[in-house]
Amino acid sequence: MPQDTTPNTTSAQGWEEPTPTAVLVLADGTVLQGYGIGAVGEAAGEVCFNTAMTGYQEILTDPSYAGQIITFTFPHIGNVGVNDEDTETVNAAASSGVRGVVIAAPITDPSSWRASRDLDAWLKARGIAGITGIDTRALTALIRDHGMPNAIIAHDPAGAFDLDDLKARARELPSMAGLDLVPLVAATQRYEWDETTWELGRGYGRRGEALHHVVAIDYGVKRNILRLLADAGCKVTVLPATATAEDVFALEPDGVFLSNGPGDPAATGEYAVPTIRAILERKIPTFGICLGHQMLGLAIGAKTKKMMQGHHGANHPVKDKTTGKVEIVSMNHGFAVDTDTLPAGVEETHVSLFDGSNCGIALTDAPAFSVQYHPEASPGPRDSHYLFGRFVSLMRAEAPAA
Repeated sequence: MPQDTTPNTTSAQGWEEPTPTAVLVLADGTVLQGYGIGAVGEAAGEVCFNTAMTGYQEILTDPSYAGQIITFTFPHIGNVGVNDEDTETVNAAASSGVRGVVIAAPITDPSSWRASRDLDAWLKARGIAGITGIDTRALTALIRDHGMPNAIIAHDPAGAFDLDDLKARARELPSMAGLDLVPLVAATQRYEWDETTWELGRGYGRRGEALHHVVAIDYGVKRNILRLLADAGCKVTVLPATATAEDVFALEPDGVFLSNGPGDPAATGEYAVPTIRAILERKIPTFGICLGHQMLGLAIGAKTKKMMQGHHGANHPVKDKTTGKVEIVSMNHGFAVDTDTLPAGVEETHVSLFDGSNCGIALTDAPAFSVQYHPEASPGPRDSHYLFGRFVSLMRAEAPAA
């Protein structure tokens, strides 16, 4: 169990009160006091909230959270510890994209047989600063009403903070709008992937015979997306986000996958969109998720917009308009494709039942589709695994006759 090293002060009434060892300072000057966890020092970023009750390790290693501080609405974060298998960054040794973490209750002893260490030690090892003892319900309500603020977490075991300086620096933090954060988390060189999904008693497996060759463009891809492509019988070659159309065509893929990732899609689109447009012109089957969905939208002439609170959680209802079915999905995005800007030749396939925002498109003149949410379910429900089968069916239908 993590040792309590929180210093105490004696009140005027004679009882001892713990001294705050961390503060969360919002850009508007609001100061929330709590107790530091994880790395000592500071973490600056945009504060969002995540409503998932499980999967905090996967969330904290999701590259799409680069530049953000995550507030968990579920109070008991850390109660099952962490392990060596549930990390979503492809390079497990790389630093996490997430800047910091805000939770309500103190971290308890791990209660899972899979745990290899407690969350506090894991946060320290990954350089993630955090704060506990925060009324996360109030903070979530603030984000709901006023949008996602920039903020700084400061963690000092001695409890010494220059609040005026922290407020001034929090005010000057740049907006997420206009930021290309993909270079912080994406691959810089080509690699192959053949690991399949986890099974109890076996762990992760390896793909057998490949039926299709997929080139995945990495804007900050999650491991479980690549695993599900391998599960579907795909040979997966991963290319950096800066890959050119010629790089893709040289591999002669049966399909192209556009991955999730962080930041403003319009900024990433400056170099990603020309490649995607060339792929669409070749009529290569294409599937995008999250930032990949937004990239596809930009490539066909649609616009993206920043959302007020974003969608972050594992309990979002989305309607598949092609089947009429409603699925519960994982989401993690602060930008969205603007439905009003979708051009002719594009079908809106999925829509959020929370706010009506666009959650999926399909092209009518090219074999391409995408979704805004995370069908790989890591964490989250598995309602949307069918989309990987839909991608394989698209590649099969477009394959040249033997």
